Amino acid sequence: MTAQNPIFCAIDTTDTARAAMLAQSLKGTVGGLKVGMEFFNAHGHDGFRAVAKAGLPVFLDLKLHDIPNTVAGGIRAVLPLKPAIVNVHAAGGLAMMKAAADAAKEAGPDRPLIIAVTMLTSLDASDLADTGVTGTPADHVLRLAHLAARAGLDGIVCSAHEIAALRREMNPEFKLIVPGIRPAGADIADQKRIMTPPEALALGADVLVIGRPITGAANPHDAAAAITASLAA
Repeated sequence: MTAQNPIFCAIDTTDTARAAMLAQSLKGTVGGLKVGMEFFNAHGHDGFRAVAKAGLPVFLDLKLHDIPNTVAGGIRAVLPLKPAIVNVHAAGGLAMMKAAADAAKEAGPDRPLIIAVTMLTSLDASDLADTGVTGTPADHVLRLAHLAARAGLDGIVCSAHEIAALRREMNPEFKLIVPGIRPAGADIADQKRIMTPPEALALGADVLVIGRPITGAANPHDAAAAITASLAA
């Protein structure tokens, strides 16, 4: 992943034509694109290729979570697409994450970054408690981040609220991919642990994943350009 612009736009739709059009329209305003399970489950490899034709790095957001052998197979299955990033769930454990990392290495120097989802940005402390997890979200995310590093992963997905603690404890090369990013005044929708793009970048985020504030705008190109400009202000 070599994008200088840290913004990856989340293209969450099942419409291939719209996804491809959005991807083309965002060239020059974002550093990459994110394709999630909604789109990939509907259109698979062909849909991914339609988006990738824009020439931007693509984060394939599949959140793989299964036994180690199955997750390794899932990683191998998407290597021909040459995604920039693929993710798994850290909750799958050390062996599963290591299997994902080892499978990605089979692609050689052009392998994707393998990162782990720690805690969804739609969850908060009360949601963790409902699942039997004790401690704060920051404690939980940090624990899973260390586990991902032990497994040889390249980084994690976290909310902006955990960036500062992670930067204090993790290797500087450990990537922090941060969703739940909302420009000032934007609708937070179903997100709970959010932050503005300049705030998250200043704390040390490597990639800012932004979806609906761009894709839901009347002019996605202009919306993305405005967010990018705010990072240089």
